[in-house]
Amino acid sequence: QVRLVESGGGLVQPGGSLRLSCAAAGSIFSTNPVAWYRQAPGKERELVTFITSRGSTNYADSVKGRFTISTDITKNTVYLQMKSLTPEDTAVYYCNAGGSYLYGSIHVPGAYWGQGTQVTVSS
Repeated sequence: QVRLVESGGGLVQPGGSLRLSCAAAGSIFSTNPVAWYRQAPGKERELVTFITSRGSTNYADSVKGRFTISTDITKNTVYLQMKSLTPEDTAVYYCNAGGSYLYGSIHVPGAYWGQGTQVTVSS
């Protein structure tokens, strides 16, 4: 069992920035892709971005150029740097690990999810 703990969410004004963190108890990030998903009220959970164990990244079109995923393997932590936030980015953000990916851009979620962290973009 892998435990994932997200942090860093909060309330931010439009145009602002936040950095989310996802810490894992164990070195799962060194062998499997790690992803961030989000779920807005009344909507399905959607993939935001993922990073492979080789460091390749993939982003949803809606966040390209604004969000950056990175890992610190020494700390077993994955980060999501978000900038130029808009109200449409408001959602609960979840970290996912233990999955796989296909053709470089299709992420298959793994069994491990964090508890989620709320991001609210509002003036």
